[in-house]
Amino acid sequence: MAHTDHQTMRRALRREVAGTIGVLTDEHDFRAMRRYRSFAFDDHTTYLEQVEALLRSRASRGDHTTVALFDPEEYAEFCAETGLDPDLPSSRARFTAELAATGATLPYDGRPLADLLPTLVEEAVRHATWEYAATLLARLGPCASCGEDIGHAAFTRASDLLARILDTAPPGHRHLVCSVSGTPEALVAVLHADDDPDGATQLDEAEALEFTTVLALGLAAHSPGGLVMRTTAPGIPDRVYGWRLRGYGLEPLTAGEVFDAYCTDAESGDLISPESNVDYCEPPDLGEGDQRSGHRH
Repeated sequence: MAHTDHQTMRRALRREVAGTIGVLTDEHDFRAMRRYRSFAFDDHTTYLEQVEALLRSRASRGDHTTVALFDPEEYAEFCAETGLDPDLPSSRARFTAELAATGATLPYDGRPLADLLPTLVEEAVRHATWEYAATLLARLGPCASCGEDIGHAAFTRASDLLARILDTAPPGHRHLVCSVSGTPEALVAVLHADDDPDGATQLDEAEALEFTTVLALGLAAHSPGGLVMRTTAPGIPDRVYGWRLRGYGLEPLTAGEVFDAYCTDAESGDLISPESNVDYCEPPDLGEGDQRSGHRH
């Protein structure tokens, strides 16, 4: 009787345990893992089918599972740093647990894996972009003249600019893109904003953090870049406008510059027909005067 009670309690505890599965999303990463003898799969399609079957099985039992992007190169580095044998399932489990704590993950919500994986890849790219931009900001260190942390000051400035941009935007769905090209690698961040029934702006916190960090890096490094806003609301044309990064602030683009940017192929330079029911226009005044000089030391 006591043994049965213990089994019942353990089954109850299992329902309290969340799990994370690291997935090899593409054939290249899958082939990289096949060099380990303990990796039991030899076909990527079969592997993904088994992953999906496991996810469905856990969901049918009421178990919560998150899905993470398993990168073989990061895994090898992790094992080298921690002294783990990479050819052990327990090492892969340790790495997956690390991903659950620090990496990009998505909860399994019953979607087919083919639909879930592209979203997971986008989440991983977004997370990597934020980490890279945040690292570069931190490396700027304090101002040699006044001691102010340059990265922190730039983040505060970027947060203020983003708040002004959202406050001055017309109601509806807002889609913002920030691109910074003067850093060692070009960075792009995207932010979506909507109005709730009370008119307050709704943001995804992770998106907002990444967007603000990338904008802050562009401001702090005085990098070439820009920010474009597209607003959508029922019954009226979409509005598209933007700014270029200039000094420590944003310089409005003219309606003609916005039109040229949207109606020119970035690779060939050929003209593209403008979208119908779209107004290319100048941005609203952010109401901050000329504050583009920023940190003067």
